[in-house]
Amino acid sequence: MGIFKKLGWYFQQEKRRYAIGVLALFLVAIVNLVPPKIIGMMVDAMNTRTVTAHHLVLWLGLMLFAGVAQYLFRFAWRVQIWGGAALLERTLRSRLFWHFMKMDATFYQKHRTGDLMAHATNDLNAIQNVAGAGVLTLFDSIITGGTTLVAMVAFIDWRLTIVAILPMPLLALMARFLGKHLHDAFTEAQAAFSRLNDKTQESVSGVKVIKTFGQEKEDLADFNGIVDRTVNINKKVNFIDSLFDPSTTLIMGLTYVITIIYGGHLVIANQITIGQLVSFVAYVAGLVWPMFAIGRLFNILERGNASYDRVAKLLAEKSTIIEPAKAISAPAHGDIRYSVDQFSYPGDDDAALVDVHFNLQAGKTLGIVGKVGAGKSTIFKLLLREFDNYKGAIEFGGHNIKDYTLDALLDSIGYVPQDNFLFSTTVANNIRFSAYNKAQADIEEAARESAVHEDIMHFTDGYDTLVGERGVSLSGGQKQRLAIARAVINGPELLILDDALSAVDAKTEEEILENMQRDRANKTTIIAAHRLSSVMHADEIIVLEAGRIIERGTHDELLKQNGWYAEMWSLQQLESKIGGENNG
Repeated sequence: MGIFKKLGWYFQQEKRRYAIGVLALFLVAIVNLVPPKIIGMMVDAMNTRTVTAHHLVLWLGLMLFAGVAQYLFRFAWRVQIWGGAALLERTLRSRLFWHFMKMDATFYQKHRTGDLMAHATNDLNAIQNVAGAGVLTLFDSIITGGTTLVAMVAFIDWRLTIVAILPMPLLALMARFLGKHLHDAFTEAQAAFSRLNDKTQESVSGVKVIKTFGQEKEDLADFNGIVDRTVNINKKVNFIDSLFDPSTTLIMGLTYVITIIYGGHLVIANQITIGQLVSFVAYVAGLVWPMFAIGRLFNILERGNASYDRVAKLLAEKSTIIEPAKAISAPAHGDIRYSVDQFSYPGDDDAALVDVHFNLQAGKTLGIVGKVGAGKSTIFKLLLREFDNYKGAIEFGGHNIKDYTLDALLDSIGYVPQDNFLFSTTVANNIRFSAYNKAQADIEEAARESAVHEDIMHFTDGYDTLVGERGVSLSGGQKQRLAIARAVINGPELLILDDALSAVDAKTEEEILENMQRDRANKTTIIAAHRLSSVMHADEIIVLEAGRIIERGTHDELLKQNGWYAEMWSLQQLESKIGGENNG
């Protein structure tokens, strides 16, 4: 019953709704006592041959009234209790989704997507069942069982009632024993379902890679292995679950045997009538549901309890990115001072950045270059406050970025990552994702700035073209340029391009950079790239190696240093020349 205590906050919040539902259940139980009593009276009247038309009309009328009353009261409890369960599910889904939105990068490194999906589906459904079927089963079994026992004592015979319910305590023992094992088994089953979700999500997302390397059969074999393990774990759950009903049936069978034997003795001894025995048997039949409900109740509660613990554990995790109590809510603008002495990713002892210091005046452009893994994206992750566990300080407009609200900071930054994510909606909606109030003219202007407008006009439905999941219908260059349009549509104070021009040709790259120089003349830009032509016009360029700055200066200054930058420039110029000759 611990799950009801854990959900006490919700039941307290919706106490009126559940009070009405339980009252309706009580009235249904009271009305249910009428038919067995009438049947017993009819049997006694027929046995004594005293049945009259008046009696029949009265009894049938009472039966009809009981049927209509049951319908109305059952409708009432369904609306209240099932409605309460649906409201709990909605509350928890919103709470969990908002939690996902607030969590930091560390959280998503620790939890796989499939596991989070399992929490948001199976686990929440199991918790909802507690507030719906669980509440119904608990109160219905208590009320129906209690009122039926009272009727058996009051209308029939207290001795027969006591003898008949002697096997009932066995139900409590059975439910307690099986319930504990069911809780453990279901916890394991939910974890198995999460692993299956992880595998499915990963395989579907990476289906192109799987096909490219011809690993369909191997991936299928791996998937089938996980399915087999999940099925075996669920077999254990189903085995324990399947023991409830047979055990309950056996105990109820003992109750019927005792009722017939001892009840028949009382009839022969003229201590009860045959009609009372018929009524008593009908009441015993009425106890079948409460007895079965005990097994079902423990099933629901143990499943819900295991799921609630999993969801509660997830919700208890705190983001390491914390806003101060009196955070700055005004948009960030001004100079940027980046001074990071050292930073390591959580769980990694090696430093990702060491002594990375630079000042970027408002309206200027900074270029960042270096080998793959040199630390370019890491610089941006700290600037975007994906991680705060670094030694040093980063200032934007004279204030530490940790002093801003996340909304104020991030609304001032337009970010185009290496891995461009597009949503399954129209081209226009992807561009105005962060600004749905933007007019069509603004959308087209952002598309022109990112040199993708002409491409869009050749799409089947222009700006209303659906791009498919993750932009599957677009080329790499088109996805990059749409992501750039999405970043620039709000005219951010700071624009970050993280190798965002790698999939476009040199001519398109030049067009985009010229557009930005014109349209962002007074705005700050940071460009990270492998192609040095992307940063050659920057006001300052820094070269990273193993998380450290090894060179810095303008394009001309770096060429004179004859270091890594100059060497890479020569190589890329040679490649460009050879490529041009081959094309010619």
